[in-house]
Amino acid sequence: MKLTSMVAIYVLIWAFSVFLVLPFGVRTTREVGADLVPGQADSAPHEVRLGRIAMRVTIVATLVFLVFLANYYFGWLTTDAFNDYAQRAVGA
Repeated sequence: MKLTSMVAIYVLIWAFSVFLVLPFGVRTTREVGADLVPGQADSAPHEVRLGRIAMRVTIVATLVFLVFLANYYFGWLTTDAFNDYAQRAVGA
């Protein structure tokens, strides 16, 4: 696999990992015990720590990418495995 492909795949995994990590560790203003600002949604986070979120996303994305890379080199799960399973499921 070329380096440019690896970088592109890592960026995609990182972008998807944002949606995986974002909901964890969020505390609303009511959970903290502070007063709501007029017009603020009840579900809005009290504090947004972008640095902490970016670090968590980077860790998760790196782990997922390493599993992807290991699967690429060792061939644990290939498209042939899916084709064999589909043929057995259909009964062909």
